[in-house]
Amino acid sequence: MSVSTDRASRGSSTVDAMPRNRRVREGSRGWGLIAMVFLVSLTVYFLLPVYWLVINATKTQSDLVSTNGFWFSRIALWDNLSALFERDNTVFLRWVVNSLLYAGVGAAIGTLLAAMAGYALAKYSFPGREFIFSSILGGVLVPATALALPLFLLFAKVGQTDTMWSVFLPSVVSPFGVYLSRIFAASAVPDEIIEAARLDGADERTIFFSIATRLMSPALVTIFLFQFIAIWNNFLLPRVMLNDARLYPLTYGLFYWQTQISRDPQLQTLVIVGSLVSVIPLIIIFLSLQRFWQAGLSAGAVK
Repeated sequence: MSVSTDRASRGSSTVDAMPRNRRVREGSRGWGLIAMVFLVSLTVYFLLPVYWLVINATKTQSDLVSTNGFWFSRIALWDNLSALFERDNTVFLRWVVNSLLYAGVGAAIGTLLAAMAGYALAKYSFPGREFIFSSILGGVLVPATALALPLFLLFAKVGQTDTMWSVFLPSVVSPFGVYLSRIFAASAVPDEIIEAARLDGADERTIFFSIATRLMSPALVTIFLFQFIAIWNNFLLPRVMLNDARLYPLTYGLFYWQTQISRDPQLQTLVIVGSLVSVIPLIIIFLSLQRFWQAGLSAGAVK
């Protein structure tokens, strides 16, 4: 009798568990569907401006003002690109070169300086180390807009306003890069490897450039990308420092054309096409550096 009772109780519990498991699976599917709809909505939200930019960059000036902004009309992208690069004696090409110099060289030097400073703060003990690091953290909290006027006064004092140096030199400073470099160097560069290299006769410069930078490469790539994007999109500093149109970066050059649309409506199309062209280098550098982030994530997963 007891055996049959136990079997009956187990059977009833199994029957009760089956609807419960089914409800859990249905609830998981429901939340999964909600999450998918949410992510798709975010994707559409973020890609919609890019879609609008691509569509309107292919239109003529007349179609731009007379047709739906979210649908194609006559394709005139090649003509628009030709007009863009021929405008004002190829000044747009000069702006592209300026932006590449400001962002590329500035990000490279800024990454190197941040890596050296972060490595020193992480691996060397010296008086005032924590005070210096705290001061750098304070620099992270200061907005760039608050520094524009002091920087202008400083460069005006030495007669370097309206020069490339007035935009380039402030761009190589990255307090966030120093912070990220210190955090990553402290965790990714073991002290044992440094001591072993010293015992083998390697000097500090060799240890940093041959060992530390390779171990810190995922963080350095991240710092470089952040610096490149920040300098590429920098608008306030060139506006404050520069008067010569030949020194403008893309961001301020396109803004300058935007202010002239009432005088020359054709500039409206050129600003849109120029904005599309200005996005392409960011996409290229993001995709080309993506494999370094994947390598860093894989290394962290193995550890």
